[in-house]
Amino acid sequence: QVQLVEFGGGSVQAGGSLRLSCAASGYTYSRYCMGWFRQAPGQEREGVAFISTGGRSTYYADSVKGRFTISQDNAKNTLYLQMNSLKPEDTAMYYCAVKDGYCSGDFGYWGQGTQVTVSS
Repeated sequence: QVQLVEFGGGSVQAGGSLRLSCAASGYTYSRYCMGWFRQAPGQEREGVAFISTGGRSTYYADSVKGRFTISQDNAKNTLYLQMNSLKPEDTAMYYCAVKDGYCSGDFGYWGQGTQVTVSS
């Protein structure tokens, strides 16, 4: 059974940094995509960053390009999201997710989320 558990959320002032982690287990896809999504109250869920099998490719939403970096440690089965130069509009619940195949289409497995709050 696939399990995803996020860590690292919290409160920070604008301009600060946070690193989110997602401990993953139970998936055996030979080709997969892992991603970070976020959802603020009253807004739709937004895809933030994605990484393909073995880190071959990464994709970012325009709103976070140059500020966020997605990476993974295969030995630890952990996905990371380094968030720098945080802005109040980055405030949201952040979720990690995984799917088999390419980074398009619906993600089948989700974590429980971790809250990020950025104050001005």
